[in-house]
Amino acid sequence: MNSELNVDQAMLVNAWQERLSTILKPGDRAEVAADEGDANAIRIHIGAAGRQEYSFDFQCTYVDSREVKVELVDVERDGATTDERNENIQGMVGDYTRHIHECAQALQQITHH
Repeated sequence: MNSELNVDQAMLVNAWQERLSTILKPGDRAEVAADEGDANAIRIHIGAAGRQEYSFDFQCTYVDSREVKVELVDVERDGATTDERNENIQGMVGDYTRHIHECAQALQQITHH
């Protein structure tokens, strides 16, 4: 039986902010925020290291206390929306999605009681 997420959203955001920074590559910046429309979701904004100024927005929704669904919301380059079908971007999205899942696993001690 799946257990529901029973953690204060603000506490969750803080835990994600701390942990995700340690999982991402040096130079990448992560900002985590509560999803205003869904108490079981957080928004993750990742600014990629490097000269290209890519940034990625993900929605991370807790399906239950152990599993998250990660969706890419937007990719920008220099502040303008860009085509996420580009192979390089697809690779980065794959990496970040893995990092987000890794972070969710690492945080199971607070999400899964």
